[in-house]
Amino acid sequence: MPIILQLDTSTEVCSVSISSNGAIVTLVESSIPNSHAELLTVLIDQSVQKAGIRLKDLDAIAISDGPGSYTSLRIGASTAKTICYALNKPLITIDSLVILASGVPNDRLSEGDHIIPMIDARRMEVYAAVYDYNRMPIVEKHAVILDEHTFQPYLGNHKLYLCGNGAEKYYKAFPLPNVELLHTSTSSAYMLKPALEKFLKHEYSDAAYFSPDYIKSPNITKSIKKLF
Repeated sequence: MPIILQLDTSTEVCSVSISSNGAIVTLVESSIPNSHAELLTVLIDQSVQKAGIRLKDLDAIAISDGPGSYTSLRIGASTAKTICYALNKPLITIDSLVILASGVPNDRLSEGDHIIPMIDARRMEVYAAVYDYNRMPIVEKHAVILDEHTFQPYLGNHKLYLCGNGAEKYYKAFPLPNVELLHTSTSSAYMLKPALEKFLKHEYSDAAYFSPDYIKSPNITKSIKKLF
């Protein structure tokens, strides 16, 4: 079984893990704001040391490919691509919302249930998708402004499981029956299954051309200060 370095930098959590033989061997994470640039390589070094391996022992590098924080995703992509180039390792990219949905325990799910992962996009907007109980997509990832009707079509006698850092504000603002809030943080540990599946199918991304899927353009404020 492959040894895979897994990086999730889609949100405020900087998460690094190593999987081997179909299990998570090490997991190190930090929630310090705006620290991905300083901490990511440190966490990678810590994870490799804890696993008792060297970077050259890795079989692949897996990263979250968005949506999420523009800056954090860019840092994760740059770091992963550098490692892939230096060591000639394949790059695996995984949708950030798929990663969150993969963190929902199988024993919680029944036929008819839905999973809705959400990543905060500021104010009442989130990046979201809808999956059935087998984690097959019903609604592809998109940006949406939340209101009480946003996920009404998926309510009924079955459970609606919410996860991600955008889910909490929906859960608190619009309390509804049969809706359960699960994990609100991202984690590279949730990448275990999708990363392994892509590795076994040789579904790699071209490190030379890969860029995260931000969905929306970054919110960059231009200075209006006149220099002269």
